Amino acid sequence: MEKTIDETKQGETLVIPQKKENTKKLFIESYGCSMNFSDSEIVASILNKEGFNTTQNLEEADLVLVNTCSIRDKAEQTVRKRLQKYNAIKRDINPKMKVGVLGCMAERLKSKFLEEEKIVDLVVGPDAYKDLPNLIAEVDEGRDAINVILSKEETYGDISPVRLNSNGVTAFVSITRGCDNMCTFCVVPFTRGRERSRDPQSIIEEVNDLWNKGYKEITLLGQNVDSYLWYGGGMKKDFDKASDIEKATATDFAKLLELCAKAQPKMRIRFSTSNPQDMHLEVIETMAKYDNICNHIHLPVQSGSNRILKAMNRLHTREEYFTLIDNIKRIIPNCSISQDMISGFPTETEQDHQDTLSLMEYVKYNFGYMFTYSERPGTLAERKFEDDVPEETKSRRLREIIALQLIHSEFRTREFLNTTVEVLVERESKKSNQEWSGRTQQNIVVVFPKENYKIGDFVNVIVTDCTKATLIGKAVSNANN
Repeated sequence: MEKTIDETKQGETLVIPQKKENTKKLFIESYGCSMNFSDSEIVASILNKEGFNTTQNLEEADLVLVNTCSIRDKAEQTVRKRLQKYNAIKRDINPKMKVGVLGCMAERLKSKFLEEEKIVDLVVGPDAYKDLPNLIAEVDEGRDAINVILSKEETYGDISPVRLNSNGVTAFVSITRGCDNMCTFCVVPFTRGRERSRDPQSIIEEVNDLWNKGYKEITLLGQNVDSYLWYGGGMKKDFDKASDIEKATATDFAKLLELCAKAQPKMRIRFSTSNPQDMHLEVIETMAKYDNICNHIHLPVQSGSNRILKAMNRLHTREEYFTLIDNIKRIIPNCSISQDMISGFPTETEQDHQDTLSLMEYVKYNFGYMFTYSERPGTLAERKFEDDVPEETKSRRLREIIALQLIHSEFRTREFLNTTVEVLVERESKKSNQEWSGRTQQNIVVVFPKENYKIGDFVNVIVTDCTKATLIGKAVSNANN
């Protein structure tokens, strides 16, 4: 399982259009990966039908929900500080306020939150959001409420998410829930349960609905999208028990990608996140076949050392990863590749660290997400290994990884100089209200003068300059078809 944490979105408060008939106020903020932000859209959709309008004013909220992450200790500590703030407001300003924890921390720390620390009224795991109306009724009756049961079936395929804080151009579409990969550093299999895939028909219906609402790009989202497998319902691990007809008519990720690309040929299709052990040649060939499938793969590796990869229970080797990279570059020459990397995993030696740096030199990633190892309670690594790499050593190795990545990011970015790229305009540039900001197919940010273009346009931009991570250019034509 991989998770990409967008630090700029942490703690984002979600807002949806108001319903006049709704009388209750919901304050909901999210931490963690894209999956959590997508889940918050599902929660908002459910509660909007239960009489709740969203608010960004914490003091007036009837219900405060925080959607949580357990992937890193930092995320948990941030959520704890937020809960302290909620409870201070509840105590001093709004005693009727109810406080609830959603998501991965809810499952992991259920008894601690409710019984020991008594800091929340409501604890709801990631598979129990449809039970929210019943749980809120329990709280209104003066009882604590909890549902953290992990489901073998729940995919929320029948819930139409409310798009929160959306730019109206890009959207996430969840295709799987849970994870079967027991990476030793990861809590997700314990907090989100076993892997199950969503009915492809419901995915295509959501994609079509988004296009009809004006969205121009979607990201197919899952803990491990490459292992998507629909054979009529049920968990992936039970596929070997399926009937011959179910196996013959099953939809894997390559087929799902093709279905989405053909359903809306003018819509950009992205996906996240991939796992090297599950990314097959068919996925890469499907990407090459359809122009609207974006040429970017987030392909976390975590370490360049075979010894550490084995300790992490990553079911691929360094050499297999190189073969996968070679195939991507051969079949999609202009494909960008990004990474996740962990420094200081238990028992990591200086040679293991050098193996990571040499792997990075081989690939020369476009960008990456890099962290020091943080021991997470309940993981296999916590039970099997002593966290024996000193923090100062972890930090020094991380600095070396980041420094090398910055060199590679600049190298890859400069490859686009004096070329023309297609950019989907998403927002104003952060640095100038006279410029648009958008992304290329390779997920590289581009800024260029606004002129007469607007958000949602596909624009051909000639690249005249760049920073380490951003392309700077001038629009030459509208690429909308």
